[in-house]
Amino acid sequence: MLRQYELVEKVRAYDPEADEDLLNRAYVFSMKAHGSQLRASGDPYFSHPIEVAGILTDLRLDDETIATAILHDTIEDTVATPADISRLFGDSIARLVDGVTKLSRIEAQSESERAAENLRRFVLAMSDDIRVLIVKLADRLHNMRTLHHLKSPEKRRRIAKETWDIYAPLAERIGLYSFMDELKDLAFRELEPEAWEGITARLAALRSGNQDTIGRIESGIRLALAQAGVPADDVRGREKRPWSIFQKMRERDIAFEQLSDVVAFRVITRSVEDCYRALGALHQRWKMVPGRFKDYVSTPKTNGYRSLHTTLIDRERLRIEVQIRDADMHAEAEFGMAAHWAYKQKQGGDVHYPWLKDLIEILEHAQSPEEVLEHTRMAMFTDRLFCFTPKGELVQLPMGATPVDFAYAVHTTLGDTCAGARVNGKTVPLRTPLKNGDQVEIVRRTGQTPDPAWEKFVVTAKARAAVRRHVRAREKAGLQRTGRALFERIVKELKVAISPEAVTVALGRLRLPDEAALHVALARGTLTDTQVMDALIPGAGAAGRRRQRRRRKGPGRGGILVDGHATEAGMELAPCCMPVPGDRIVGVRVPERGIVVHTLACPRLDEAAHEDWVDLAWAPDAGTGTGRIDVVVMNEPGALAQVTAVLAQQAANIVNLRLEDRDRAHHRYLLDIEVEDAKHLEDIVAGVRALEAVVTAERARAG
Repeated sequence: MLRQYELVEKVRAYDPEADEDLLNRAYVFSMKAHGSQLRASGDPYFSHPIEVAGILTDLRLDDETIATAILHDTIEDTVATPADISRLFGDSIARLVDGVTKLSRIEAQSESERAAENLRRFVLAMSDDIRVLIVKLADRLHNMRTLHHLKSPEKRRRIAKETWDIYAPLAERIGLYSFMDELKDLAFRELEPEAWEGITARLAALRSGNQDTIGRIESGIRLALAQAGVPADDVRGREKRPWSIFQKMRERDIAFEQLSDVVAFRVITRSVEDCYRALGALHQRWKMVPGRFKDYVSTPKTNGYRSLHTTLIDRERLRIEVQIRDADMHAEAEFGMAAHWAYKQKQGGDVHYPWLKDLIEILEHAQSPEEVLEHTRMAMFTDRLFCFTPKGELVQLPMGATPVDFAYAVHTTLGDTCAGARVNGKTVPLRTPLKNGDQVEIVRRTGQTPDPAWEKFVVTAKARAAVRRHVRAREKAGLQRTGRALFERIVKELKVAISPEAVTVALGRLRLPDEAALHVALARGTLTDTQVMDALIPGAGAAGRRRQRRRRKGPGRGGILVDGHATEAGMELAPCCMPVPGDRIVGVRVPERGIVVHTLACPRLDEAAHEDWVDLAWAPDAGTGTGRIDVVVMNEPGALAQVTAVLAQQAANIVNLRLEDRDRAHHRYLLDIEVEDAKHLEDIVAGVRALEAVVTAERARAG
């Protein structure tokens, strides 16, 4: 553990103007506050915040951040209060300590909720002051270094899994690669102990058998640079971490012995120009591996990382991964936002990161813990590509991104109104994957809204969250309309006037906040008619059930109108009978699915209780529907063409076609076709049935 004077000297070594009195007072306060508390290792608890502060001195952070690290557990684990910290150390440090404390206080029932809330608080804390996250990451790093002292294997695995899923990716996202590497390695050791031991043993054997390999390649790189007249402050080789090696083995599905790139080299030059000169010198000396060169100097990563990456082939067929950067790039590569933040503080400026704004927007609209985790992990793990707007502005996107992702990356409104795209001057489908260097122009249309189908191909968290947000809004509006009609039918069936006050009382009995929630619950099927009746007029539900039993089997014409589209919120067309406009229909209320619409002839209706039925009728403007026909044709050339010709004559559009069965003599097809109504479908079936090549043709009623 660092002693008081040692910690102060470490800070003053890089910041002579640091407030020594502040650090001394924080040290003494924390030591007294934690008193006789012990860690699982048996060490004084006070040693933990001091070690966290020591880790942060390696990042050369300011005295306020170091003091925050020393005090970060006092509110959580001692009798100290935020008011005490504010009074003794000032509002700024009190705010930072409180931010770190809030990240630690996570109360949720499930692991996904806990992890999601953790991510949510991290991102919001980062948006306020990045130092809160940096202190928390240092806190987790020291806890991972001492994880082996915990006796419970389950607790160790939970902490390691959380570190792998959340803390390490966040460290990577803000450019703290040194933290990310160590956090992943420590978590990997706990989560995959056998793999960790096996890789470590193989690395040791490789090291002993090739003791001069790293030194020989380092000398070769230095010689190539010297001959080209490129000054280099440092050339250093290192083995890759066990977790990184394991990940490569799993991705490529190969054994350790088949890996040829377990060693990486770093070249530190004196300027950006020297970086490119060094790259040319190395490519002249060794052959490069095609497709493995990346220029993060001209196009930095979203976390600010800059470096040239290349992979070379040694004369022994060994792959040599090389990173080339100058001293400033190296500092930011090692310490990420920590270095950038410290630099900006000295310059009196501030830093804004667009991806933080996107993540905050996603968190505000996510509906579940799983959605929070999905979106934030997508935003943190994907590799990047670079595209341009028509004006030449650079837009960074993950690999596999589409024009829709591009539109949302530029602006949310542009994404919402996206109707088409031109890539490099050529019109392309919106699902087209973009490539590096593409120039993308988005075509907008007034009144356009996001298509639910976009969710199947967009890859950015922002685009997916926006599509889901619009789908939910559309569904909610549709559910409210459907539920309002159901409620009006219930009131009509009661045959008494219901006052607004009675509705308010009923909402209280049902524990619902307002009428909109009541309508949605009715449409979703989570509330039954009888429950609502009893809430409005106690005892009315029993009479309603008696009327349900007496009702004839079949819909009345005064029921809810259905517009004929399966996507209508609260309405689902049953796949077993595929009703189309013109069919006599009835709805069955299914909990969590809403109202499922069946034809009256559907045999599945026998499985549903009559009290769950809803009287339905098609609206006059119901539009088109999708029906299914079951066709068996002779196995001969042109048979299917005859069938499709009839469909064309009848102006019916094929939505889906599936070969269901075949033998030497016959083929059986199921065709889903868009039709105007039931009469249109009957005419099509009759026309197909009349063909010489057709054995049978029927409207499909099941499956």
